Amino acid sequence: MNDGLFELIGEHRHEQVSIWNDRDAGYRGIIAIHNTALGPALGGTRMWHYENDLEALIDVLRLSRGMTYKAALGGLNLGGGKSVIVGDPKARNREPIFRAHGRHVQSLGGRYITAEDVGTSTHDMEFIRHETDHVVGLAGRSGDPSPVTALGVYRGMKACAKVAYGKDSLAGKTVTVQGCGHVGYYLCKHLHEEGAKLIVSDIDDGRVQRVVEEFGAIAVAPRDIYGAKADIFAPCALGAVINDDTIPVLEVDIIAGAANNQLHQERHGDVLHERGVIYAPDYAINAGGLINVNAEVEGWSLERAHRKASEIYDTILRVLQLASEKGIPSYHAADLLAEQRLSEAVAKVRH
Repeated sequence: MNDGLFELIGEHRHEQVSIWNDRDAGYRGIIAIHNTALGPALGGTRMWHYENDLEALIDVLRLSRGMTYKAALGGLNLGGGKSVIVGDPKARNREPIFRAHGRHVQSLGGRYITAEDVGTSTHDMEFIRHETDHVVGLAGRSGDPSPVTALGVYRGMKACAKVAYGKDSLAGKTVTVQGCGHVGYYLCKHLHEEGAKLIVSDIDDGRVQRVVEEFGAIAVAPRDIYGAKADIFAPCALGAVINDDTIPVLEVDIIAGAANNQLHQERHGDVLHERGVIYAPDYAINAGGLINVNAEVEGWSLERAHRKASEIYDTILRVLQLASEKGIPSYHAADLLAEQRLSEAVAKVRH
């Protein structure tokens, strides 16, 4: 380790980073705990083929910080954490990998609770459960968080429309959806049922075809989704898609989607603000997945989880209102609201 590594971990005040290697199991994992002021850190396990270990570390640090802010802004009594497993997300021999990850989670003594994420499934969570109780999103419990995540994004998108157009109806609006996986599919379903027009892309042709057949969407090549003329752009794949290359070709009023870390750099949020594009901060609008697994922790019914996810409408309105009042980008306004709740929690502990 060197000073650069500690500076990287300390940049956003992460409390703890744990790195495990189990050669026999084929496991290399990193768990980052960002903040536990509001409760135990909760965040999914992502399995991905990273170019190098530093890329994996930076990803888990960014994602765990986002989970802290997501929980704080969503009014949940949880902290922020995240895991990444460095490896092939399509690996077949998964049990030894995820049991090793379960032992890693168990070693943290309940400070961190995991769940599924990109490249992992409820079946993988069952392997983890053999080694620790600190796992949620299990089959037969809260299960797949995608429908609740999509509901929250849909409701947040309607709040953006309320600010942009004076009413929250999406009927007749054209929405470009990047990514037709689980969340993207359910989002398209909500939009289709309200009468929105859909333009979609995905690297998986089968996913695109399903949305085209069921919801009458127009398919475009992945590289063409950014320049498609629309009212709203919904990034629902991987992050960093709002960047120097894509911003100049986007022709939309609103960006509101489910992907994490949509801005390649924070300054891209400033550029959107200057251009008058309404941006729904990703961790504010995509909190439905966290709400879904929190329901399992708290013993909520699915109906209650849906009600809580629907409140994302009000959260986005608060963020956009604060941004307007202060004349600041929406991502900055969301940070201020989340940090206010975290500060209040720390103050209560100290007194």
